Amino acid sequence: AYPATSEHAYSGDYPLARYLYLAINHKPGTKLDPVRREFMKFIFSKEGQELVVKEGSFPVDAATAAKALQALGIDP
Repeated sequence: AYPATSEHAYSGDYPLARYLYLAINHKPGTKLDPVRREFMKFIFSKEGQELVVKEGSFPVDAATAAKALQALGIDP
């Protein structure tokens, strides 16, 4: 058994860990409109991730956030 720590949740060792996914209505290969773009930048910003923690989830690391933004054509 593993204790409920961020380390065990990130590694997948803690059996009750789960991933949360965010989906946006966006046509692949096109630029995001300004509102969606700013929302995604906020979600993956330090402030956005602080809200994630405040609501009881673990934040994504900086590399994961940068990769997600780059996949949307947004410079981190």
